[in-house]
Amino acid sequence: MGKELLDKLNEAISSEMQASIQYMWQHVMWAGTKGAAVKDDFKKIAITEMKHAEAIAERLYYLGGTPTTEPAPIKLSKKLEDMVKDNVKAEEEAISMYKEIIRLAEKEGDITTKFLFESILSDEEDHHDYFTTLLEE
Repeated sequence: MGKELLDKLNEAISSEMQASIQYMWQHVMWAGTKGAAVKDDFKKIAITEMKHAEAIAERLYYLGGTPTTEPAPIKLSKKLEDMVKDNVKAEEEAISMYKEIIRLAEKEGDITTKFLFESILSDEEDHHDYFTTLLEE
């Protein structure tokens, strides 16, 4: 498998770990009436992101790579609106990266990685939709 694809898979793991930690922290930090309405959703999304990291790590290891244990930088905003804006940006970056990984996997004939990331991409688009909807309020 090409080094570029393996490196991108590690970048994806790092991104998924970052999102999982960031969203779980936000779940803990949300307070008040607005927080009560969405905090459980943040926890569910955080768990989904960790499952993504695990699936990508398993794929990377199968392909001969060594999965990273370092998350990307975590944003810990204090204001609820800033948290959601940080999340929208994180999801946009993930969507862009995963489309690139799908293209790379396709180019290398790796249909399993392509299929994995098509599935994860669908989840990320759902998360992006959820967070952007919260900003419409």
